[in-house]
Amino acid sequence: MNWLLVVTGAMVGAPLRYLTDRAVQSRHDSVFPWGTFAVNVTGCLILGLLTGAVAEGAAGSHLQLLLGTGLCGALTTYSTFSYETLRLSETGARFYAAANVAASVVAGLGAAFAGVALAQAVWA
Repeated sequence: MNWLLVVTGAMVGAPLRYLTDRAVQSRHDSVFPWGTFAVNVTGCLILGLLTGAVAEGAAGSHLQLLLGTGLCGALTTYSTFSYETLRLSETGARFYAAANVAASVVAGLGAAFAGVALAQAVWA
């Protein structure tokens, strides 16, 4: 049963990642990888909300598998973030590469903490 929850979440997360990435990136005329940035920060927020909900007893292990491991695991992408940062650096866009690293870490952690705080405010 557990693997089925993970697979189901991933079946939604993977196409959602692709479609969101393309939609966001098509709206920006920049070498900065806005699409990957958006899905990664969104995934951090969802995982923060889920973590806070579990901590407050409002969600259980099945929801963690479905949304945390499945959806967020397929939605977010460390490999694409790494690849895009490397490509930016290799093509001489070192400022964008550094900005991608710094902004992704700060925004991702900020979103995760905000998600936990929001969940605690709602379910505490």
